[in-house]
Amino acid sequence: MSLEASLEAVPRAKGGLPGIGHALRLLRDPLGMLRSLHSEGPLVRLDIGTMPTVVATSPEAVNEVMTRYARSFRKGRMFDRVRPLVGNGLANSDGPQHLRNRRLIQPLFYKERLEAYATVMSERAGALADSWGDGQEIDAIEVMGTHCIETLAATLFSAEVGGRAVESVREDLPVIQRAMLRRALAPKAFDGLPVWRAFDRSAARMRSVIHDVITATRAARTEGTDLLSLLLAARDETGAGLTDEEIHDELTTMLFAGTETTASTLAWALYHLGRRPDVERELLAEIEAAVGDRPVRFADVARLPAVTRVLDEVIRLHGVVIVMRRTTEPVTIAGYPIPAGTEVLFSLYALHRNPDLYPDPDRFDPDRWLPDRVAARPREHVVPFGAGNRKCIGDKYAWMEAAITLATLLPRWQLRPVPGSKPPREATSSMAHPTRVPMVVRRREARV
Repeated sequence: MSLEASLEAVPRAKGGLPGIGHALRLLRDPLGMLRSLHSEGPLVRLDIGTMPTVVATSPEAVNEVMTRYARSFRKGRMFDRVRPLVGNGLANSDGPQHLRNRRLIQPLFYKERLEAYATVMSERAGALADSWGDGQEIDAIEVMGTHCIETLAATLFSAEVGGRAVESVREDLPVIQRAMLRRALAPKAFDGLPVWRAFDRSAARMRSVIHDVITATRAARTEGTDLLSLLLAARDETGAGLTDEEIHDELTTMLFAGTETTASTLAWALYHLGRRPDVERELLAEIEAAVGDRPVRFADVARLPAVTRVLDEVIRLHGVVIVMRRTTEPVTIAGYPIPAGTEVLFSLYALHRNPDLYPDPDRFDPDRWLPDRVAARPREHVVPFGAGNRKCIGDKYAWMEAAITLATLLPRWQLRPVPGSKPPREATSSMAHPTRVPMVVRRREARV
């Protein structure tokens, strides 16, 4: 039986067109479409061109894909499409390679390493705070994007060899991020279109620069504490390390995962706080009690629960747009039999905006994350960084950077939306990031 016939039992989503299926609708308004699908059932069929895809929309169905039947899935079409462009790091790899490399890389995010990264993050956040002037207008997404790229680069590369890499990442990474999701979802026949030229050029340039940095760092033979040096020194149980190609792919993965997520989260957090002075006052009082006038330290992050609630709410509102998996054997999801070779898609962004799970889902409400309300919520309703053996390995790094940045900036500066400016629009990339966040920076005269 063909894959097409095997999926006949799964209800088709509305709005498909002959020949192209739902591809045009998905490309035009992916966020709106994904948010609408929960009303059509826990599992819905989309046709992307001639490729049938099923979408898990309920938390139970998403949990079945990510954890319960995780061994019956591998990375799907979206990852196949971006693999030649961004490599085969943890985000893209499967099977024994993924397991081995995850074990090698996990120690880079242990507590003692995070403490060292926290010092760099605090220094970079302090430098950003020092760079602003009273009354200055900024675009928060642009500023946070540069801040996160430079902060990550400061932990990834040694200062001696990282300068050129930082410049390439600052220029090329945003170009790649803006187009990656659409490139991955577009039919392969579209690959030669001129619209992708800037994307291809930036991907090739960044790949070349990172390769040069790896070569220079390996040749230096020094025992650095930057992530690249630690990757070069990592060894498995047989004594074997990572190849230069594997290190390149892991660095590329870290660059993508460690910049857009944090930059988008910070920009949205500043915007929402700028419209909620009551929440901002709560954060300022908490930061004053936990940190005072000194730089923020690693141990302080655990003493900032109100800051954490704000970040939790921001990532709920503006999280990961699309994840794809492919079945390796027949499996039953949401009661429907799904044959091997089926592309399965789910959206954490849409899941966390489901009004059946989160009343008034578009409202910014950090109190959703108060301990008693969290305890009443089923675990599978909250998966901002994924779950199971594919959960983001750097989630603590990203959350720590965001918390340290907010706790450094807020006591010194009040940020408010530029008067008369329009609310930011959500753009579709790996995250639902803001297109533009114009804000006015005002110096705080006294602590609250």
